[in-house]
Amino acid sequence: MLTTLLCCCRRRVLPVLLGFSLAARAGQAQPEPLKFGQVDAKDLTAAPFVGDSAAAAVVLCDYGRSHLKGQGASFQVVFERVTRIKILRKAGYDEAAVDIPLYHRDGNQEKVSNLRGFTYNLVNGQVVKTKLEATGTFLEKRTDNVNVQKFTLPDVREGSVIEYAYTLTSDFLFNFQDWTFQRDIPTRWSEYRVSIPVFYKYKIIYQGSQAFATDQTHVGATTLRVDDKVPAGGGLTAGQTNGSLSISAPTEEHQWALKNVPAFANDPFITTPTDYLTRLDFELVGEQWPDEPYRDLMGSWEKINARLLASDDFGLQLDRGNFLRAQMQALAGQYPEVGARAAAVRAAVLGAVRYDGTDRYATDGSLRRAFDAHRGSAADVNLLLIAALRDAGLPAHPVLLSTRNHGHVSQEYPLVDRFNYVVALVPLPDGHDLLVDATEPLLPCGVLPERCLNGAGRLIAKKPEDGRWVDLRPSQRLVHFQQVALVLDAQGGLTGKVHDEHGGYAARATRAELAELGEKKYRAQLLHRHEGWTMPAFGVAAQGDVARPLALDYEFSQPADGQATPGTIYLSPLAGFGPSQNPFRRETRDFPVDFEAPQEEIVLVTLTLPAGYELAETPKPAVVDLPDGGGRYLYSVTTPAPGTVALTSRLLLRNAVYAAGQYENLRELYRHLLEKQAEKLVIKKKA
Repeated sequence: MLTTLLCCCRRRVLPVLLGFSLAARAGQAQPEPLKFGQVDAKDLTAAPFVGDSAAAAVVLCDYGRSHLKGQGASFQVVFERVTRIKILRKAGYDEAAVDIPLYHRDGNQEKVSNLRGFTYNLVNGQVVKTKLEATGTFLEKRTDNVNVQKFTLPDVREGSVIEYAYTLTSDFLFNFQDWTFQRDIPTRWSEYRVSIPVFYKYKIIYQGSQAFATDQTHVGATTLRVDDKVPAGGGLTAGQTNGSLSISAPTEEHQWALKNVPAFANDPFITTPTDYLTRLDFELVGEQWPDEPYRDLMGSWEKINARLLASDDFGLQLDRGNFLRAQMQALAGQYPEVGARAAAVRAAVLGAVRYDGTDRYATDGSLRRAFDAHRGSAADVNLLLIAALRDAGLPAHPVLLSTRNHGHVSQEYPLVDRFNYVVALVPLPDGHDLLVDATEPLLPCGVLPERCLNGAGRLIAKKPEDGRWVDLRPSQRLVHFQQVALVLDAQGGLTGKVHDEHGGYAARATRAELAELGEKKYRAQLLHRHEGWTMPAFGVAAQGDVARPLALDYEFSQPADGQATPGTIYLSPLAGFGPSQNPFRRETRDFPVDFEAPQEEIVLVTLTLPAGYELAETPKPAVVDLPDGGGRYLYSVTTPAPGTVALTSRLLLRNAVYAAGQYENLRELYRHLLEKQAEKLVIKKKA
C-alpha cells in the first residue's frame, strides 16, 4: 500500500500501459530468478561472502509474483513468493523467523497456502536439509484487521542457507501486494512481477533512488473464470466452460528487479523505516469494463468523513460517551476561558480512563466498557475526551492521524486505513486550533505526545465539506538547561553544584524516567554516568507540575586522578554535561533527519580556580551556523574575574525536521560541539 514520504524527491509514479492495442503481441515470459529447492552448493561455503563480513545475513534472492484470478462472481489477488537467505552470524538468526501479514475484514481473511521451507547446512562436505514442519507455524492477531502467519525455520546455524515459499490469496483487490526490495541486511537480487487485467487500474509508486536492474512492461494476456457474466467486446472474449464463464483479457505485465541492494541504515531520528525503504506500492484507483464508463474507486475524504460519523465504533460513540456530563457541565461555568476549560476536562478524563498503550482511531466495542474498566485504547480515551469537551460546551472535533511508528499519511489518496490514532481539536477564539490528547499525563494540555508528531492529521467535521488537514507540528521544544558551578583544587579535584532543568518534551522524558526508576535509582544511574563522582545532595523540583520545567539540583565531588603534573592542571569542564558521541556516524544519509521537535541545549559553567592558579590560554570561541537559519552551535570561554573561568555551550536546532541535504551540515555541527566540549583548559600555577 502507498506510503507517503517527506523526501518526496525519492517517490515517482511508474509508467503503466493504458489503452492497449489489441493487436499487440503478448510479451515473452522471462526465466524465473530461482527455483525452490535448487540451492547452489557454493552458497553453503564462506568463499562467496567474504565481502559481507559486516552483515549478519544476506538475501541471496527474493522473488515474488502477483496476478488476478477469477473466484465466484469476483476476482482474487494471488501472490507467490520464494525467498533464499544466507546466515553469516548469530545475529542473523532472526531472519529464520518470518511474519506474513494477513488482512481480514467482514469475515473475509487472506489465506496462506503451499507454505514450505528448508534449512540447508554443509555437514562433512555433504548438503543436509531440514524441512519446515507444520508444527513450526501459527497464527497471531496483530490488529483488528491484521493477523500474522508466523513460522520459524529449523536447525539454523552460522553458514546455513534458509529458503521458504508460499502463496497468499486475497479477496481484497485494493490490497494488491506491495513489494519491499530493501531490508536491514544486504540483498543480492530482489524481483517482483505483476500481471494486471486492463479493466483494473492501479497506481504504481516507486519509493527509492536506486536504478532498476530490470524494468520491463509489456502487453500480455490471461484467462479468467468467473460465475457471473462479464461483457465481451473491447478486447475481452468470453466462452462457457463447465458452468463458468471463461474470459480472455489483455493484461499489463510488469517486471522489476534490483541488484545488490544495500542494507537499510536504521539511523536515529526517523519516523519508521517503512517510510524510507526502497519499495513498490500499489493503489487501486479505478476500473473500466468494455463499453462502460471509467469508475473511480478512490472515493473522497468527504465520503470517509460521512462514513466515520455514521459508524458505530466512531461517530455514534460520541453521542453515547456522556458518562461525565454532569461534571462537565459544571466545569463550563467554572472555567469561562476555552483553554482552561479544555485543560480541566482533560484532567477529568485522565482521572477516569487510563491509556493502555494500544493505538487505534476507533473503539473496539464501546466507550462504556472502557469507562467502566478505567482503561482503554487511544480511541477509547480520546473519543471520550471529545464527548466530554462537547458536554462542557466546547465544539470539539476528532482529528485522525498516523503515529510515527505507523508511517506517513498521503493527503492525495483518501484511505482511512492509513490512520491509527485520534485526538481532539478545539477551535480557539483567536482562530488557532488547540489539539488535545488525554493519553499522556506527563504532558500539559495542548501538547501532543511525541508519537503523534507526524506531519498532518485529518479533521472529521460534522459537515463533511468542512473536513481539512491539520498541522501536527510540535507546540513545544525539547529544552535542556544546565548551570554548573565548579570549584577546582590544586590537585585537580572538583566539587560542584548543578541546576539541571528540563523543559518541554525533555521534561516529559525525565519525568517518565523518574517515575519508572524512582528517585534513588535515578540518582544511582546519574552517578554511574560520571565515574568517580560522589553525590552528597540531590533534589527534584516541580516533578508533579507538568506545566513547569522539571528541575534537578544536586551537589557532587570528584577526586583528582593522581596523575596531574605539579603546577599544571588539564581539565575539560564541559565533559559529562553534554552529548557523549555524534549521533550522525555515517558519512551520508538519503532521508530526512526528524528530531520530533526543535531543540535547545545550554550548558553554563563557572569554574573557580585554586588560589595562585590562572588560565594559561583562553580557547578560541566557535560559532557554527546551519544554512537558512536552521540552527547554531555557540561556544565561548571568558575570564570575568581573576581566578574565575566561564564557559558557554549552546546548541540550537530551530527545525523539527531537516532534509537529507542538511545531513552533512548537522554532522559537522555535532563534530564541532563534541570537539569543543572535549577541549581541555590548561590551568597553571602563576609564576
